[in-house]
Amino acid sequence: MSLLNDLTGADPALTPRAAILRLAAIGALVAGTTGAFAYAGGWLSPGDLTQARIVDRFEQVNGPHPGFRRNHAKGLCLAGSFESSGRGARLSTASLFAAGRVTPVTGRIALAGGQPYAADAATTVRSLALRFHLPDGEEWRTGNNDIPVFPVRSPEGFYAQLLAAKPDPATGKPDPEALKAFFAAHPESAKAASLIKARTITSGFADDTFRSLNAFRFIAADGTRTPVRWAFVPERAATAESPAQRARADKNVLFDDFDSAVRRAPVRWHLVVTLGQPGDPTADATLPWPVERQSLDVGTVIVADTQPEADGNCRDVNFDPLVLPAGIVGSDDPLLSARSAAYSQSFTRRAGEPKTPSAVQNTPASGAGL
Repeated sequence: MSLLNDLTGADPALTPRAAILRLAAIGALVAGTTGAFAYAGGWLSPGDLTQARIVDRFEQVNGPHPGFRRNHAKGLCLAGSFESSGRGARLSTASLFAAGRVTPVTGRIALAGGQPYAADAATTVRSLALRFHLPDGEEWRTGNNDIPVFPVRSPEGFYAQLLAAKPDPATGKPDPEALKAFFAAHPESAKAASLIKARTITSGFADDTFRSLNAFRFIAADGTRTPVRWAFVPERAATAESPAQRARADKNVLFDDFDSAVRRAPVRWHLVVTLGQPGDPTADATLPWPVERQSLDVGTVIVADTQPEADGNCRDVNFDPLVLPAGIVGSDDPLLSARSAAYSQSFTRRAGEPKTPSAVQNTPASGAGL
């Protein structure tokens, strides 16, 4: 169950029954993403599967948490800037890549899972969502995770995994034969799970690497389209979780450590863009690209401020991966549309709900506000 805990933010000390319920949460989340895409594409009739029913099921597993995201529920807002190196300008006309350009950035760090008050765990998947504020009202929104690949490659795979992991009413557990059949039919998911489990677990957000997972395309001034994936690579050296960290009783240890790091000095990530070549998969997020592919450091994200989620800041932003500036477009990866539709459903639901304070209540690092 360790990988399951990592992906959902589950407490490793869960009882077997609670672990089964957490498995159902994964199924609900998978269904939410897949169902949103299928519903938007007209594959399913509203009578068979609706986004509302999917969200209802997710809430049944995680409990009611009005006003919070249905996944990556626990988070902290951030603000800073992006300083372009100029190296990305030959690949994309997006204005933030122009040499010497400094672009305001806001965003959010978060942990996977639908529990906004869960205790931090080093192995839980972490995310870095950013919103680049370009001139003339343009924006680039991007959600990135600290895993090397995505567990499945298609909405159909999501749906098949949901069916395979559905608990049997008689036993309360998934049918082992159904799970075995799923992985036999989807060997790419078994390989992806191995890569995810083998990833490096760093001490916190500030020394972690966050990846786009999906492929996109940069469009140059002459119309050339280059397939790309990107990663936000920390400037500081990665270190493992220390015994002192593990011994701390602080339920928000990862967020508190990040806030403290920003107080000491701005936290920096380099935006490293990997250039795809003919034959590299752009529609399959379970497959890594060859390590020898050319990469360019196109600039640096500098985080100088943090703030708890509240009215008007990152709490009320939908980090839709298809909100893109001129010069960047989505690829043929079907998961991009699935993510966009699922995020929209989650945003619509929580926008009309009463809000409760975030579990992470640090004082803003610089007092500048977000």
